[in-house]
Amino acid sequence: MTAIPRGRTRRTALVTATCALAVTGAMALTACGGGGGDDPDAGTNGVGKLPAGRIESRTRAAADGAAAVRLSGTVVTSGRTYRLDMRLKADGGTGSVTSQGAAFRLLRIGQELYLKAGADFWDHADGNGGGDGAVGKLDGKYVKVPQADPAYKKFSGFTDKDVLLDGLLTLHGTLATEGHHDQAGVPTIRITGDKGSGGTLDVSLRGTPYPLRLVRAGGAGTLRFSDWGRNFALTKPATSDTVDYGKQLPTS
Repeated sequence: MTAIPRGRTRRTALVTATCALAVTGAMALTACGGGGGDDPDAGTNGVGKLPAGRIESRTRAAADGAAAVRLSGTVVTSGRTYRLDMRLKADGGTGSVTSQGAAFRLLRIGQELYLKAGADFWDHADGNGGGDGAVGKLDGKYVKVPQADPAYKKFSGFTDKDVLLDGLLTLHGTLATEGHHDQAGVPTIRITGDKGSGGTLDVSLRGTPYPLRLVRAGGAGTLRFSDWGRNFALTKPATSDTVDYGKQLPTS
């Protein structure tokens, strides 16, 4: 057996101790979030580091460029609350709308707009209890809405992606960021108008910076956005399920 010099033993022990300290230090840094672990924008699309105005511009551009979107929630306009669940794309949209307890479905394919509702909706619309016999014909059918009828302009906006988003994705007042948040498991950066009184908008920090949640100014409703870019089919209803009244609905 060859004896190991005492000095060499001490050097070996020192190297071992130094390595142990280095490993322990690295573990401590990792555990404490060293090396950028505390950065809420690490691994994100980076828009959280931008000024609020640029975030708004980026998210509006993303929304405009998306082929499709689903939006759900409430919109308050002219003193009336509408509950929406709509899927929209460039050439039309489909979904449900509820207002004042009456629910109906909308379907637009190109310029053709259809409205489907039960008898209670049509009773409420004309206010005469269906005395003209029209309600029975319209109940549960897809009613083709004439473009000359006032109802066309009123309801087609709910099916128009560009019109609806342009009218909704607006914050009022001075823009600012309000920290990082989470929407259905997706990290977001929140921007506000006038510290929230002008509305708030949560923007995705994952992938494309799409808007995910909007609280409109003045209590004018809250909307959630999902399925960005996910295509869906728009199918014309069967002739047997369609009622066409020509140039004007019987109860506009």
